[in-house]
Amino acid sequence: MIMKTLKLGLLGFGNAARAFSKILEEKKKEIMESMGFDIIVTGITTGSRGNLYNLDGIDLKKACSEIEQKGCFDSSGADYRSMTSMEFVETGEYDVIIEMTPLEIFTGQPAADHLRKAMERKKHAITANKGPIAWYYHDLKKLSEKMNVQFYYETTVMDGTPLFNLKDETLQLCKVIEVNGILNTTTNYVLEELAKGKDYEDIIAEGKKKGFVEANPAMDIEGWDAAAKVTALLNVLMDAGITPMDVDRTGIEQITMVDIREAEVQGKVIKLLCKGTLDNGKVMAAVTPTLVEQGSLLAAIEGTSSVIQITTDLMGKLTIIEHDPDLLQTGYGIFSDVLRIIRNH
Repeated sequence: MIMKTLKLGLLGFGNAARAFSKILEEKKKEIMESMGFDIIVTGITTGSRGNLYNLDGIDLKKACSEIEQKGCFDSSGADYRSMTSMEFVETGEYDVIIEMTPLEIFTGQPAADHLRKAMERKKHAITANKGPIAWYYHDLKKLSEKMNVQFYYETTVMDGTPLFNLKDETLQLCKVIEVNGILNTTTNYVLEELAKGKDYEDIIAEGKKKGFVEANPAMDIEGWDAAAKVTALLNVLMDAGITPMDVDRTGIEQITMVDIREAEVQGKVIKLLCKGTLDNGKVMAAVTPTLVEQGSLLAAIEGTSSVIQITTDLMGKLTIIEHDPDLLQTGYGIFSDVLRIIRNH
């Protein structure tokens, strides 16, 4: 078997990127033996932890160790470079760019521009960042087709759960007519803890300690994260052509213990649901606290689990549940997109 080399460029080296890197290292030999590809990472850029560049391949174990032990790359190392992510995108040597920079929920930038510039150089692109899919999906998809490059985004919603692969590979020519689900784990956690009688501030503090809640939980509590996720889903699955600003959005910040107890009296629980429906051919998106029946599938989604229900014209309703994911699943989502590029190379 003739061995081919696939060069990756990583934009961002946070938890998800390191989880992906560890999977890549673990599966490297297996990929070489079964697929005939040697995958190397030629560049890693970060916002504040330094950057690495090596055309022969960066030592990923060492890179992960430096970040996890020191919080930054060794500036005296031979691979250390001073460059921005965009400089690497525009001038670096790679075959696939993997966008994993922090989400900018209100613009999708600069992540979208990173992807666009890479595609313009005829490079394949993967994003774990949902911002570009929520704001620029159609433009980026058209550009990838024009430049004859592959563009994948499995990790943008529900970590590594194969939502988009499912649609592309196994639901061909099925039309998605409705999407319904619980996509934000922070609000799910908060609502559950409120129902136990806990104080809101205590719930947030406890959630931060456990890693369930961001330092600034407003984007979750006010429904913005869920809005970005449902927008990304609907843009891909239903060709919606919308942005998060088009979502009818209500968060859980106004939900009180009185609301929760009233729901219980009715035999229901409150969940922050994401919905996408068709109205005279137009996709309508909503994120709103909703009463669901106790004992129902949606009511049973607890903690950091998520669920998506996809209704199609030919396969009816399909339900996918992700149970308490960790970083391994997130890393695998990125890894699966890389494998997809290899298969279609």
